Amino acid sequence: MKVALFVPCYVDAFYPEVGIATLELLERLGCDVDYPLDQTCCGQPMANSGCHEDARATEALFAKNFDGYRYIVTPSGSCCHQVRDHMTAIEQTPQVQAVRANTYELVEFLHDVLQVRDFPWAAFPHKVGLHIGCSTLRGLREAKCSEISEPAFNKPRALLERVPGIEFVKPERPDECCGFGGTFSVFEEPVSAKMGQDKVNDHSQAGAEYIVTPDMSCAMHQQGCARRLGLPLKFIHIAQVLNGARE
Repeated sequence: MKVALFVPCYVDAFYPEVGIATLELLERLGCDVDYPLDQTCCGQPMANSGCHEDARATEALFAKNFDGYRYIVTPSGSCCHQVRDHMTAIEQTPQVQAVRANTYELVEFLHDVLQVRDFPWAAFPHKVGLHIGCSTLRGLREAKCSEISEPAFNKPRALLERVPGIEFVKPERPDECCGFGGTFSVFEEPVSAKMGQDKVNDHSQAGAEYIVTPDMSCAMHQQGCARRLGLPLKFIHIAQVLNGARE
């Protein structure tokens, strides 16, 4: 299966190991992975700040880079949500609409498209708190939201349950926002910081050693909050765990 890999800006700049783990994992699972070298940003920072028209050139480049691929996979729920639901500053040609529809967050691609049932190379013998960012949870609908009455489901957890050794812990408010919210953490810093502190304290009190997440932007924010509070929490992307990382 031919797959195009989209590595978001912040992953490329701060967590390149997540991009590498995503590539390796897709290849382990039999995908033929392309990485368009001219890719940059999906336009989310501008759109989040209300400067939607300023994202036009970035969106046009994204559409150009990924035109023609049936599957475009990214290890970021918020970037996937931006492309799929908010990449509207450019003309919605059939090619652009196809790029948007064919963009998948890694977890949903593994769970829904490849329907992976086991990761025989993986093991993670740690107590884990699972964090699913708001865009992934409520935008991409990868798990049940507490505010919606519906049968329970959780795609990231379903994948992680296939990894031996994981012991899940449950915080009191598992799907509460961590306060990152992209530029929200800049313009509403005190509120964002308090939300992040509440989130990491909740995980810590539940007994988590690691917070595993499909959203490293949230992890970046929570990691800073945990360090400032002196909490010994560690953070890791789900791609790294599924690819065989032990710590």
